[in-house]
Amino acid sequence: MTDEQPRRPVADSDDGPSGPVAGDPQPRRSGLRDPQRAVRGLGAGTLALEALVLLLAIQPIRVVGGDLGGAAIGVIVALAVAAAVLAGLMRRPWAWHAGTVLQGLLLLSGLLHWSLFVLGVMFALVWAYAWHVRRVILG
Repeated sequence: MTDEQPRRPVADSDDGPSGPVAGDPQPRRSGLRDPQRAVRGLGAGTLALEALVLLLAIQPIRVVGGDLGGAAIGVIVALAVAAAVLAGLMRRPWAWHAGTVLQGLLLLSGLLHWSLFVLGVMFALVWAYAWHVRRVILG
């Protein structure tokens, strides 16, 4: 039993090396195994949640708002579909910029009903936070 090598200590999580590895051009900024994938998941999750909230907001806006016409409902559905499609396209480099444009369009839809503006402000703040996290993780 003297031939056994000492065991290395086991860390709490075995997600890979936490420090620089020989052969890596630069050390990783985060402890994530695939930071690109994690950030894409954050963006996709944000847009998917936005699509769901927009679709669920149609009926309460119709009941409270009163005069929300078919064209306004069509705009809300189009924004929800665009958010869902962009959530699936987060692998593309332009998807983050398209998501930012979508937030601006949602803010503009506040001209149809004030509650859409409130949703636009909330999701614009969430999207800005997602951009911040992306910048911190990816550098």
